[in-house]
Amino acid sequence: MNNTHTFYPIGSIDQFLPQIGRVVQLQQVELAIFRTSNEEVFALENKSPHPKGGPIAEGIVSGHILYDPLYDWQIDLRTGSVQAPDEGQVTVFPTKVEAGKVWVQYSY
Repeated sequence: MNNTHTFYPIGSIDQFLPQIGRVVQLQQVELAIFRTSNEEVFALENKSPHPKGGPIAEGIVSGHILYDPLYDWQIDLRTGSVQAPDEGQVTVFPTKVEAGKVWVQYSY
């Protein structure tokens, strides 16, 4: 099977407020987009790795850490890894910002 990796535009950088998550639908996946206070943009699947699930887009961002809004788990925005003592993984999608536009890489 041949996977194609393509970057898709999801909006202008001004549409993503610092430290506030925003939900974006891309193909068949719902993404939580986060812009940090130092202007980095991260895209994660909007799905908590907690066994009970739930969205993560409403979480609080501090540095590169997202605090899960339902379970207060700490998730690294760069890797999607849940920090100890909890365990889990969120799918992370590569992003780039070019000419004021935010792009997310999606494979299919």
